Amino acid sequence: MKVTTQSVNFNAEESLIDFVQKRMNKLDLFYDRTIGADVFLKVVNTRGKENKIAEIKLHVPGDVFVVKKQCKSFEEAIDSACGSLERKLLKKKTKPTVVYAPKIS
Repeated sequence: MKVTTQSVNFNAEESLIDFVQKRMNKLDLFYDRTIGADVFLKVVNTRGKENKIAEIKLHVPGDVFVVKKQCKSFEEAIDSACGSLERKLLKKKTKPTVVYAPKIS
């Protein structure tokens, strides 16, 4: 899967980008038709400790899943967001597809 990572308001280290790539590749185990993903890592200037935001847009045929999580670290936010995406992908995979056949009179 092609993963595009963008960091907003800071420079991401290579280890963080590698972590994002490895974690996103695990999503292929749940749904093998993923096209790509856009990952946005942001730092928000707040007084609280949870000032790191990870937003993931996952592209699958016919849908785009968007998940946004705010946590203390980027790794924690990515793990949480990927957990949500895993549930969404399993739901999409097990959802029956309805095909309407034309009526023949």
